[in-house]
Amino acid sequence: MIPVIQGLSDLAADYDVLLSDVWGVIHNGQEHFPEPCAALTRWRAERGPVILISNSPRPAAEVIRQLDGLGVPRAAWTALVTSGDVTRTLLAARAPGPAWAIGPERDAPLYEGLGLAFAGPQDAAFISCTGPVDDEKETPEDYRKAFELAALEGLEMICANPDLVVQRGPRLIYCGGALAALYAELGGKVTMAGKPYALIYDACLAEAERQLGRPVDRRRVLAIGDGVPTDIAGANAQDLDVLFVAGGIHGGELVGADGSLDASATEAMLAAAGARAAYVMPALAW
Repeated sequence: MIPVIQGLSDLAADYDVLLSDVWGVIHNGQEHFPEPCAALTRWRAERGPVILISNSPRPAAEVIRQLDGLGVPRAAWTALVTSGDVTRTLLAARAPGPAWAIGPERDAPLYEGLGLAFAGPQDAAFISCTGPVDDEKETPEDYRKAFELAALEGLEMICANPDLVVQRGPRLIYCGGALAALYAELGGKVTMAGKPYALIYDACLAEAERQLGRPVDRRRVLAIGDGVPTDIAGANAQDLDVLFVAGGIHGGELVGADGSLDASATEAMLAAAGARAAYVMPALAW
């Protein structure tokens, strides 16, 4: 059975760096979670760097403004690396495009200063996907017809957010990864920028080295996340120990109304996904 720990204090002697997911671990898109934020604040003060690793399709500066607005204390983290940061590197290499940009208006900062031109699917050189245009209403099926044509044309999709769904308050909404999964199913080529893929981990570990002032010992890096196909799978692929926060995106299946963890269901979910966790908690705490 996966060890169920009471808090980060149980692991304080074993790790030097935390790579922590954001959405689902320290906030839900509408409010921050005080106890997890307090736990990260104490870790940073007493142990070492906390690198936030986010599949947000926006650059770090935009996400920092969001965190501030949600009340996430800056003392809870040392640095932030987003899927948007990695995506900007991929997009800049393909400028001037033109790109067929799919996503809500709020993701526009992703493209600032890259020299990209934009076009519809018939005239684009590639697709840049941050998520549905209207993630409150749309599903991947709304894009099926256009994706069938784009796949036939051989357009590559750059996906800025590999998450399939994300928690917004009590609801789950579709993300870029759900659109990318459909595009790949239709035969389209997809390049992913965020978790569980290597580019974002390379950036995070490089940042950790800058913060430590020395090379990182991967055996002393702990990843924290709530998404099995992204956070857990990504840490597994990088051979990093991972703490699974079961009460996040999968909470409805794994955690009872009283906050108790269903250990058997947790084991079964990870096994079905071919994933492994070093530790599990219902919610992050010290």
